[in-house]
Amino acid sequence: MLCAMEDDDRPIRKGDAASRLTVEDLAPYSQDELNDRIALLKAEIERVTTHRDKAAAHRNAADALFGGSGS
Repeated sequence: MLCAMEDDDRPIRKGDAASRLTVEDLAPYSQDELNDRIALLKAEIERVTTHRDKAAAHRNAADALFGGSGS
């Protein structure tokens, strides 16, 4: 279910791990813990980007083979 957030540019999708992270209180974290968290999130962004790119390449190959329009 999609629900708009007020004056916010965080992801709209509710219930997934990334959306839950956006509302977590960061105050209890130390500087080192925040740096570790940033490194972990950057690694996750790279993992998701790689998966997206592979999925797009697979889709483009299928579209080329079967004449689909893609999206």
